[in-house]
Amino acid sequence: MSDSLLPDEIVDLARRVIEENRAIGRKIVVAESCTGGLVAAALTEIPGSSAVFDRGYVTYSNESKRESLGVARDVIDAFGAVSIACVYAMAQGALQRSGADVAVAISGIAGPEGGSAQKPVGTVVFARAFRDAEERDAESKLFDSEDRRGVRLQATLCALELLLP
Repeated sequence: MSDSLLPDEIVDLARRVIEENRAIGRKIVVAESCTGGLVAAALTEIPGSSAVFDRGYVTYSNESKRESLGVARDVIDAFGAVSIACVYAMAQGALQRSGADVAVAISGIAGPEGGSAQKPVGTVVFARAFRDAEERDAESKLFDSEDRRGVRLQATLCALELLLP
């Protein structure tokens, strides 16, 4: 057990993300909603992370997604905050507002309320975008919705995996 407030599995993966991105000279930015800064916390837990981690945005409300990341109101109105369209816009906004090379954005429904038939509790959407490439990807996952903390930690692990080269 480490001295971290985060589980060892997350800290170990964050260490790997920092080391592997440092090796290729790549800077990271994250835009988080349902994880509330856990991805940024995991990355900054690692000594020397400042060589890789540029910044993180915690944009929990729709208003903060618009104001801090430039997500268009139309995107949120048409698709919702928990959508591929929204996390793509979050990732692009984070890249535009940072000096990073790669961005990961996360938005989801951690519960215990807030789910629907179309987007049940435990639904988390991720996007990854690169500064100088058309390459980008996104995915939606449904995590075990028994436990809000568990959904957030599973989402943190998934986001960190997306940051591996």
